[in-house]
Amino acid sequence: MDDAPRISAQEAKKVLDRGSAAFVDTRNPQAWSESETKLPGSIRVPADRVNESLNQLPKDKQLITYCT
Repeated sequence: MDDAPRISAQEAKKVLDRGSAAFVDTRNPQAWSESETKLPGSIRVPADRVNESLNQLPKDKQLITYCT
């Protein structure tokens, strides 16, 4: 996934507003539990488990991953 395109926060907001995207929070469990900021409705999948979780991610939406 090194070649995945990056998008700005503004671009992500536009996609989110259209309802055509799902956000995937790829932070590790420790970072996630220590964070005060969590995007409502995001799907939590630690980065080291993305491949094994692909079948659980929406197929009809653009996936936008984020981490810290």
